[in-house]
Amino acid sequence: MEYNLFNGNLSSLDDTSKITINTINQYSFCVAERDADFKKALRHSDVLLPDGIGIVVALKAITGQEIKKISGADLHDNLLKKLNRKNGRCFYLGSNSNTLQKIRERIKNEYPSITCETYSPPYKASFSDAENAEMIAAINAFKPDVLFVGMTAPKQEKWVHEHKAVIDARIICSIGAVFDFYAGTVKRPSAFWINMGLEWFVRLCKEPARMWKRYLYYGPIFAYALLKEKLAADLHPVPSMVYSNTEERK
Repeated sequence: MEYNLFNGNLSSLDDTSKITINTINQYSFCVAERDADFKKALRHSDVLLPDGIGIVVALKAITGQEIKKISGADLHDNLLKKLNRKNGRCFYLGSNSNTLQKIRERIKNEYPSITCETYSPPYKASFSDAENAEMIAAINAFKPDVLFVGMTAPKQEKWVHEHKAVIDARIICSIGAVFDFYAGTVKRPSAFWINMGLEWFVRLCKEPARMWKRYLYYGPIFAYALLKEKLAADLHPVPSMVYSNTEERK
């Protein structure tokens, strides 16, 4: 098995038991090919969202199946609306104190029925056992319905996979850049560009120093992997690197 992509409606997500939700795009796919722990975290997601036009194109090219891109921002918006209706609780783990403050202020204004808490972990490549224990204790003391984790990929997905068993939250989501989008510290491209499948291009133009490698370096690597998979599938049908969980694999 490679990656089992979610191809349903976010409103249908089962929140009666603990689930972990991650996203995958062409960048994370390529990184996971070189990072076994990251790949394991993605493959063991309860829900894996196709958050990238490259992934959507790959599935159609290899299997002929069409799915819709579902971003971390879409998930975040959907869950906040649900929480507001149910007087729910959410916890944001990641980013810096300024971004988290802006998130709390926006939550208070837009979703007054939600109780929100935040925690900004140290900015470092890895955490000590004591730091991990402190983060988990803060989350579990609050007992959120939803935990949003924003530490950038692949750090956030690996952290969740390692600690999810001891986290007291029903839904655990790794959503990275959504923290900045929601706080307004980074502006997400407009719906026009998103619907055109060009969100990546606008982000590249706005943040070339940070985004060039993700799109200009890993883009061709992903395209090459897709071409090899397509050629192999045409010659000898084999399990695909990506597939939708609404359809059984042959």
